[in-house]
Amino acid sequence: MRFERSHTRKAAVVAVASSLVLLASACGGGDDGGSSNGGGSAGALEGRGPITLASGKDTSGNLQNQLNAWNASHPNEKVELKELPEDADAQRQQMVQNAQANSDAYSVLVMDVVWTSEFAANQWITQIPEDKVPDLGKLIPATVETAKYRDKLYGVPITSDGGLLYYRKDLLTKAGITDAPKTWADMVAACQKVQALPEAKGMGCYSGQFEKYEGLTVNFAEAVNSAGGSIVDKDGKPSVNTPEAKAGLDELVNGFKTGAIPKAAITYKEEESRRAFQEGKLVFLRNWPYVYAKAAATDGTSKVAGKFGVAPLPGKDGPGVSSLGGHDYAIASSAKNKATAIDFINFMASEARQKANIEKTSQAPTWASLYDDAALNKQFPYLAPLKASIEKAQPRPRVVKYGDVTAAIQQAAYDALNGKVAPDKALADLQTKLQSLITQ
Repeated sequence: MRFERSHTRKAAVVAVASSLVLLASACGGGDDGGSSNGGGSAGALEGRGPITLASGKDTSGNLQNQLNAWNASHPNEKVELKELPEDADAQRQQMVQNAQANSDAYSVLVMDVVWTSEFAANQWITQIPEDKVPDLGKLIPATVETAKYRDKLYGVPITSDGGLLYYRKDLLTKAGITDAPKTWADMVAACQKVQALPEAKGMGCYSGQFEKYEGLTVNFAEAVNSAGGSIVDKDGKPSVNTPEAKAGLDELVNGFKTGAIPKAAITYKEEESRRAFQEGKLVFLRNWPYVYAKAAATDGTSKVAGKFGVAPLPGKDGPGVSSLGGHDYAIASSAKNKATAIDFINFMASEARQKANIEKTSQAPTWASLYDDAALNKQFPYLAPLKASIEKAQPRPRVVKYGDVTAAIQQAAYDALNGKVAPDKALADLQTKLQSLITQ
C-alpha cells in the first residue's frame, strides 16, 4: 500500500446523532439524486447519481478497469476517477483542502489506513453504520480496525498491505544460501557472499523507502518494531526513546554508513526502489505486495522475472514486524449522492472485485477467504505468509494529529540516516516532540 502504502490528523469529536444513523439508508431510494451533506459522524447516506473517486496515482494500471465494471451496470451513477499525486502526503493534503473548503468535488476518498482518526475527528468523512456493509465480518479483522475511530466505522477496507522482503533467490542459491535471511545480520552476511559473485558486481545489498515522506515512517516503524521497540505504547503514549528503538534505528543508520544500503536509497520511494530491484541493482528489497506482479512480468519490463523469492521482513533476533498498510474507502462529508457512494464502496469491497484486482495487480485483498484460494496461491505464492504478516502487523501511531506526528518521525529518522544527528539524540528529541503532539 503503499503510500501508500502508504499515509493524518486533528482534533474535535462530535457526538453521534443516533436517530439519523438509524434512518440512514445505503440504498437511498426514492430521492431525486440530490445531495446530503450531513457531516462526519451524523451524515445520512442519501442521494443517488454520479460520484467521484479521489485516489492517488494508479501505478497498478487496473483501477480504471474496476471503475469500468461499475459504470457498465450503473449508467446513471457513474464514477469518475479524480487522480491525485503518487505521493501519499500530497494526496492527504489535497483531501484536507477539499474538506476544509466543504467542496463536493470528491465523493469517495481512497484513504491511507492511518488517516482515519484525523478525518473522522474533524468530521471530514461520514460515519458508516456497520449494517450497511454486509460483508464486513468476512474481512480480516485487523483491516476493519483501521477504518474505525472510537469504535465507530468510517470506512471500508478495500486493500491491505504488509511489508515483504523480495530477494534474488538465484544469486543466493549460487552463493550457497538455501534460505532467505531471518535477521538483519543474516541478510548482511548473505549480501557479502552474493556480492562476491562475478554476476553481482556493483549490486547494492538492500533498500527500503528512505526519502522523507510517509514511506520513511513505515520503514522506521518496522525497524523499531522488529527490534522489540515501539513508537507509542499500548496506552497511546510516546515510547520511542528506548534501547530497543535505538537498536532498530541503528540497523538503518549503520546500513547507510557501511554501504549495505546504497546512498541512492535516501531518495527512494516505493517506485524508485521497485525499479532498482527489477533492474537488477539490489539483492534485497523491502516493499509491498504490488511489486510481485511487476517484478514477475515476462514482457521484458523486469530483469528479475523468475529469479526472485519473497519472505517475511528480517528482524533483530528473528522475523521482523511489518507496518500495517492498505487503503480504506471513505465517504466525504461534503459529498453528494452518498447512497450511490456506499453502494459503490460495497461493490469495490466485494470478494469478486477484490479477486479481480489481486489477479491483475497482486495488491493484498482484505477478504480472508482469498488468502486460502488455491488458484491465487499458485499464482501468488506469498499469500500465506502475507496473511500472517498482516494479522500480526503493527499499525503506525493511531493519533488524531497524525500529520504532525508522521512529519516529526520523518524528520528525526531522515536526519539520523543522513548523519546529521546521532541516533540517540534523534530519538530523545522525537520523544519530546511526540509528547507535545499526542494528548490523551
